[in-house]
Amino acid sequence: MRRFYIVFLTLFSLAIAPIAKAQSDEIRGVISAQIDAFQSNDLERAFSFASPMIKQIFQNPTRFGQMVQNGYPMVWRPADMRFGGLSLIEDTQIQTVYFTDAQGQVFEAVYEMLETEDGWQINGVSIRQADLGA
Repeated sequence: MRRFYIVFLTLFSLAIAPIAKAQSDEIRGVISAQIDAFQSNDLERAFSFASPMIKQIFQNPTRFGQMVQNGYPMVWRPADMRFGGLSLIEDTQIQTVYFTDAQGQVFEAVYEMLETEDGWQINGVSIRQADLGA
């Protein structure tokens, strides 16, 4: 019986791995596309990746862009960006992203992702200076 469970769990893990990988790729693609839009000053496109709640709060791409530019300069114009892990917390996909700003400081951004009928959208971001364990 124990062998059955081990085989079952192994097969189940193999079956869901491609789904998890695809989901991770989609989420990373949305975040990357928004960063690309910020870098090219395409506020309409950047705003399109925001969830309905974020769109309701900021009302238009210009206000949204001003908030990011003034409040999150490391996201607006990152010197470097790399992805950390994707995790599921209380039915919410959380993607960690590390940004390096123009001064070389590293920040950890935690993206809350929302799956909508339009695909994955960014439902909020919290950023703090990264603790890189000197």
